[in-house]
Amino acid sequence: MNCRSEVLEVSVEGRQVDEAMLALLHTILLHRSTGKFHYKKEGTYSIGTVGTQDIDCDYIDFSFVRVSSDELDRVIRKAVGEFKDAMGNGTDGMGQISLEFYQKKKSRWPFSDECIPWEVWSIKVNVVNLANEQERQICREKVGEKLGEKVINIVEVINQHEYLPKMPTQSEVDNVFDTSLKDVQPYLYKITFQITDTLGTSVSTTMRRLIKDTLAL
Repeated sequence: MNCRSEVLEVSVEGRQVDEAMLALLHTILLHRSTGKFHYKKEGTYSIGTVGTQDIDCDYIDFSFVRVSSDELDRVIRKAVGEFKDAMGNGTDGMGQISLEFYQKKKSRWPFSDECIPWEVWSIKVNVVNLANEQERQICREKVGEKLGEKVINIVEVINQHEYLPKMPTQSEVDNVFDTSLKDVQPYLYKITFQITDTLGTSVSTTMRRLIKDTLAL
């Protein structure tokens, strides 16, 4: 099975980490979720609707659309919170959070099921410290612009004709979808992250040069 791999990269200040990650992860999951399946008989089903909700960021000039599922939002926020805590506060740093979609392949007892990834999104995060409120305001605007570009990129990639798991029968639905949520049914996924202690000087310099050039206008 081919696994599509996509990499996104964003530079933010510390207080923007969680909002930037929520915006990107929720955008991807919006396009990788369906309404709940309602089976009439094996192989015959209807699909419920997926509600959406507009979210305004507090520290970024940006709004994004997410699935209006509080349960899904809590799961994503918990993962993002753990990622931000691991990044730490007050220091430049780098990290990567990954959203992997997979399909289960049942194995005979006593072996565990095999998880086969079919799409992986990796978001590289560069965190920089800013000197004053003026720089923070410029960063607020610039990060909003960059997130808008990333969201367009996500939509373009997802709209390409690529592999998706085939719609399952009732007995196999748990091999393809996360059916644990009451109001939405995302494809099976997992979120992982890794942290790098030191931010590369080139990334930090690029962000500060962007702010400096904006101040000079």
